Amino acid sequence: MEFSLLQFLMIALGAFGAGSVGCFFLLKSDRFSASWGTVTAFIGSAACIALGLSALGTTETFARQFVTPFIPFVPLEIYIDKLGGLFLVIIGTIALLATVYGFGYMKHFYGKYAIGVFYAFYNLFIGSMVLVVIANNSFFFLVMWEIMSLASYFLVVFDHHEEENVRAGFLYFIVTHIATAFLVVMFFLFYRATGSLSFDTFRMEAGNISPLLSGIIFILALIGFGTKAGIIPLHVWLPNAHPAAPSQVSALMSGVMIKLGVFMLIRVFLDFFAATPAWLGLTVLILGALSSLLGVLYALGEHDIKRLLAYHSIENIGIILLGVGGALFFRSMGEDMLALLSLAAALFHTANHAVFKSLLFMSAGAVVAATHTRNIEKYGGLIKRMPYTAFFFLIGSIAISGIVPFNGFVSEWLTFQSLIGGLGTHDAWSQIVLILGIAALATTGGLAAACFVKAFGVTFLARPRSEDALHAEEADIGMRGGMAVLAVIAVMLGIFGGSAAKFFASVAMSLPIATGSDTSGVSVTAEALSVEGGFGTLNMPLIVFAILLALLATWIMVRFISGKRRVSVRETWDCGFPLTPRMEITATAFSRSLIMIFHKIFRPKMHIETTVHDASRPHFLESLVVSLHLEDLYHKHAYHPIGQATLRGATIIQKVQNGSTNMYLLYVLFVLLALLAWAAH
Repeated sequence: MEFSLLQFLMIALGAFGAGSVGCFFLLKSDRFSASWGTVTAFIGSAACIALGLSALGTTETFARQFVTPFIPFVPLEIYIDKLGGLFLVIIGTIALLATVYGFGYMKHFYGKYAIGVFYAFYNLFIGSMVLVVIANNSFFFLVMWEIMSLASYFLVVFDHHEEENVRAGFLYFIVTHIATAFLVVMFFLFYRATGSLSFDTFRMEAGNISPLLSGIIFILALIGFGTKAGIIPLHVWLPNAHPAAPSQVSALMSGVMIKLGVFMLIRVFLDFFAATPAWLGLTVLILGALSSLLGVLYALGEHDIKRLLAYHSIENIGIILLGVGGALFFRSMGEDMLALLSLAAALFHTANHAVFKSLLFMSAGAVVAATHTRNIEKYGGLIKRMPYTAFFFLIGSIAISGIVPFNGFVSEWLTFQSLIGGLGTHDAWSQIVLILGIAALATTGGLAAACFVKAFGVTFLARPRSEDALHAEEADIGMRGGMAVLAVIAVMLGIFGGSAAKFFASVAMSLPIATGSDTSGVSVTAEALSVEGGFGTLNMPLIVFAILLALLATWIMVRFISGKRRVSVRETWDCGFPLTPRMEITATAFSRSLIMIFHKIFRPKMHIETTVHDASRPHFLESLVVSLHLEDLYHKHAYHPIGQATLRGATIIQKVQNGSTNMYLLYVLFVLLALLAWAAH
């Protein structure tokens, strides 16, 4: 088994390495670069899936150390357990389907950019994510984390002719390296406390770290990994970077990369530490509630289809954190069964989000490629021109809204059950936090459904509102194939949610969270999912059967009642005026009423443009355009002032660099005198 795991790992890394290096030698041919990069990424992703499945299929943990001549003092340590195996399967599955999709999607970049450069960084990006998951010492992990960040940065700015994309990449570059600085300090504190860089040592010695130092480590991890995950208020880079990247990269970043922040939070909080304080779980719960609720509210105000999906990534990271926070809190309270259920729900939603968010980004990418704009106000009527894409986007929309019978519903239901199960057994403050999480999750589901009614309706229904939408063409078969497989997975994970929940519970039980826990209250079969001895029961196959039966009965009744009637199709009555796209409801009009409910929080700005045919008759308007804009409050009131203060400080410090060698020597003298005084003291 060990040889098999190592073999799959070598195939995966070899394929990604060959793709990354080989594409640089094929820069002059876009077609050959795309072909080579696609084949290597496909092989590497398939091997990654096999590697993850092999790890999930065994009860043993695969761990190895390799001493390299490049860095002899730090061994290259790898570690693959069930948690790592799950994330390897997620990485491999999404990467494989994104690669198939991307071969057709990248054709509209041929001749515009060097495709070889893209696929070189693309293969490097996927390979680095695999190495991040299996890294087992701090130095090796930070190197791979940095490579992953840099590779994704170059993919974000690939379409560098757009100034907006370059700015988004720069912001991502700055924020991700600030987050990495927190991680460096965190691992340094681990090293000071344990005397080792190895994660194995952290697992053995973390329990001996003082509560104060442990608390600092928890906060540093939450900031460093939470920034990569995009939790509010550390999300400022995400809504800009994800839309800027090509759509298959957006799918990988949103569906996979940000989950590695969650992966490492689980690794640090629930794997390295056998016990964590209650305040940490409550803090994560609060952050999860805020991220889920504010993420979907910001998405409601967006009319850029990819930015809208990016904000929904923040929302779903919040839902995942509700599960992780619940697991931390319940474990600290000794409620092992609820902790196990919360973690299983978080892992389930992690996989679900990877599926339906990748599907949505790919569908949105097909629309953007066909219409050459990300503004959904310029769409309309695309269901007739892109029926397959519309169908796949609809499935993703239903899944992300948590509606029966798709996968998002089951994992959100599990999260509800775990949080509700914890009510009534804790102090008032803990109950308030749990109720906040439940309320945020319920509200988020409703608002997400409203947001995707807007996104799907304005994009695919009614009439085209631009020439590009009028002449849009369906995506090619490769792009449709990638979307189709993800749509099938979303349906299957929903219908067989009980079996899936059992699988994710087994992964959760492999972590120290299940030590000494009584899991008899969780009973999972292929037919039904029962929680807390019958407290909650969900039978997805029965629900699906009931839905299909209701649809069949409705169809029979309609046929029976109107079977003998002649149905004629005529033009819609238009009150004597010809119907035009200007008469359709817009995304702004749809979301305005919902946004105004929360106007005290977001302070929306409304901009009205009017055009008059005759200046002497200003009240008779030729056209009126209303746009609603939501400004990110964290960027406006926190990050922007910090950035301005940094620039002012840099301007002051710049005066120190005056070009005088004598002044530089004087600075050195002052520093030496200060060091001598400190040493003498």
